Amino acid sequence: MNLKRAISPELVEIGLPGTTKREIIESLVDLACRSGKVSDRETALGAVLEREKKMSTGMQHGIAIPHAKTDTVNELVACIAVSAEPVDFESLDAKPSRIFICTLSPTTRSGPHIQFLAEVSKLLSDESRRTLMLAAKTPEDVIRILTR
Repeated sequence: MNLKRAISPELVEIGLPGTTKREIIESLVDLACRSGKVSDRETALGAVLEREKKMSTGMQHGIAIPHAKTDTVNELVACIAVSAEPVDFESLDAKPSRIFICTLSPTTRSGPHIQFLAEVSKLLSDESRRTLMLAAKTPEDVIRILTR
């Protein structure tokens, strides 16, 4: 998976609005909708919220990766955001999250979805990279940090 092709500046947001898990997920789905590749916002939002009910996508180290499979997209749509304030995302380590990666992928394909999540998870396991992302000022900074 080539992150430079999967993520563009309009799909990265610094200062993502929201102070609750639901508000963050809504903001992420809105961000994903900017791609023009999501045919129905409400259905996509419902898919992410339903997936989140099964098990929190709050990981550790301040990272959450809400995602869903949905018929509202024909290909993987991914977005990345950093919030100004920590948000309780019911994470595995019980710590709040500030870095969010959201993916929507077609129900008929799993390869790109799994590859993207694995690659981003591996990159964000590096503490210095997470620190740089939290300090990023622009979407281009975030992309540069993830693709260096």
